[in-house]
Amino acid sequence: MKINGGRSRIRALGGSRLERLWRRMAQKKYLQSKLTQFLREDKIQLWKPPYTDENKEVGLALKDLAKKYSDKLECCENEVEEIMEEIRCKAVERGTGNEHYKTTGIATIEVFLPARLKKDRKNLLETHLHITGRELRSKIAETFGFQENYIKIVINKKQLQLGETLKEQGVTHNVKAMVLELKQSEEDVRKNVQVEEEKRNEAKLEEKRIQRTKRGLEILAERAEMVVDPEATPYLDIANQTGRSIRIPPSERKALMLAMGYHEKGRAFLKRKEHGIALPCLLDADRYFCECCTELLDTVDNYAVLQLDIVWCYFRLGQLECLDDAEKKLKLAQECFRKCYGENHQRLLHIKGNCGKEKVLFLRLYLLQGIRNYHSGNGEEAYENLNKARQLFKELYIDPSKVHNLMQLGFSAQEARLGLRACDGNVDHAAVHIANRREELDQIKKEEREKKKRRLENINHLKGMGYSMRAARQALHQAAGNLEEALKILLHNPQLWWLNDSAPESNNRQQSPSQEKIDQLVYMGFDAVAAKAALRVFRDNVQLAAQTLVHNGGRLPPDLQLSAEDSSSTPSTSPSDSAGTSSASTDEDMETEAVNEILEDIPEHEEDYLDSTLEDEEIIIAEYLSYVENIKSAAKKN
Repeated sequence: MKINGGRSRIRALGGSRLERLWRRMAQKKYLQSKLTQFLREDKIQLWKPPYTDENKEVGLALKDLAKKYSDKLECCENEVEEIMEEIRCKAVERGTGNEHYKTTGIATIEVFLPARLKKDRKNLLETHLHITGRELRSKIAETFGFQENYIKIVINKKQLQLGETLKEQGVTHNVKAMVLELKQSEEDVRKNVQVEEEKRNEAKLEEKRIQRTKRGLEILAERAEMVVDPEATPYLDIANQTGRSIRIPPSERKALMLAMGYHEKGRAFLKRKEHGIALPCLLDADRYFCECCTELLDTVDNYAVLQLDIVWCYFRLGQLECLDDAEKKLKLAQECFRKCYGENHQRLLHIKGNCGKEKVLFLRLYLLQGIRNYHSGNGEEAYENLNKARQLFKELYIDPSKVHNLMQLGFSAQEARLGLRACDGNVDHAAVHIANRREELDQIKKEEREKKKRRLENINHLKGMGYSMRAARQALHQAAGNLEEALKILLHNPQLWWLNDSAPESNNRQQSPSQEKIDQLVYMGFDAVAAKAALRVFRDNVQLAAQTLVHNGGRLPPDLQLSAEDSSSTPSTSPSDSAGTSSASTDEDMETEAVNEILEDIPEHEEDYLDSTLEDEEIIIAEYLSYVENIKSAAKKN
């Protein structure tokens, strides 16, 4: 952040009591990680003699070990001894829990509470694994003082399913569980009825938001291949790095769309600082991405960005230690960026001509790696990562006056930031870059509209020949939009011909074929029984019935014979048919609302995920560098 062209400094808060408390907590966490690392390297088991006696009390040997490690770390011996005793007690507690689990089958779950709570955020809870997720949620709410309906539980990086047992969901002894509050209240200290009722209502609303998100994304993903008029019907599309639509195998298209949709929704919540709601969306996105093939994930950067967003979300929730595979996710992101962008960003440079905007992703990657290394007790690696992030921040920092100048030319603040980073801060070059990109996107949109228009014309052409809209769409999809190939597909796949556009329950309610049309087919030389069956399948369409019979030697193929038999039995009209009409409009309104909520959060700019003011990153980089430097200075003093 700059003011009047000059770099503003982060205000030093070292004199405040809160700042000193945070520094002590950060330093203690670092020492805990470092000591745990030493114990692992030296293969020392603190829960066994000579460090723990038969009564599970501390042994004299712990003091000697604390002296050894304090000399190695060059820090206070008493502080090291105190932390090692905490580690020993937890190890003894865990060992007792293991023995208890073996004999009774009662598992221990490590529960991580929200950061706002003043009490110890890491707690142990005992439970049987045959209980349901709903029962566990109820137990956690009762034990730690939550309202059951406004918390979510995340275990093994997945939302706890309320209707399934813990065992069915892969929950094991000593697993970590994170508690998310759907809505944090600043008035928790006042436990009156009004506040509790408000919290319950807010929780219900937010749960509905999550359910609407899921339904809206499913509707949009299903529409992608079925939409006829894109101007009138919203749907999701997948585009490459230039903005052009790309074809994805049908088997993976829906999963990829749902993954990207959940990711965008999660990012929208992140922008609003609603991390507790963002995390379930991001975890759902991760689940759907895992259904896509590796080759596909290696060609796009979406999966890498998602890994960063998940780790960032855990960090902002103050629960980074609850994410066991944070290091794995960050390595995965780094490797995915390498495959997608190429060595030294060569592939990215070839496609886009620059890589300035993508450097924002690497800044966050280095920052999260630095934070992770710090909390793992790797001070040198943390400093190296954080320093890389700081250098990238200096490179990517944008003078607000330059953004203002570009906005005066009619560009948005987002376009200005992205353009300046793509052009190394040169205002003139950025203006040309943005204008050229606008023209390029306009041309791409024009071409995509023309492509969709041709598709609609082809569908109408096939409909004019007697095929249903569904059959026409399916054949054109298989033929990659080629009308002649679509006709060949329809000719060789008659089972597509009887696909109709009405609701499934009305498909079977068809009148018997007219005798006049049966006579027409008989006059052409077809058997009367075969003619009647064909007309029944194709709803009295003589042309399609004749084509089918000719192509199959005067008979219906076996699969169409079955459909003819199904349609021959005409069910009676149910009194509930008319009653369903009124509820249908309500369902349609709810679906429209769900879709609109999704569309509101889909960013208009295709590079929205690369746009960041970096204000949060600047503060966090300075904060963690100060932690590392404090440890270094403390070591020198000792």
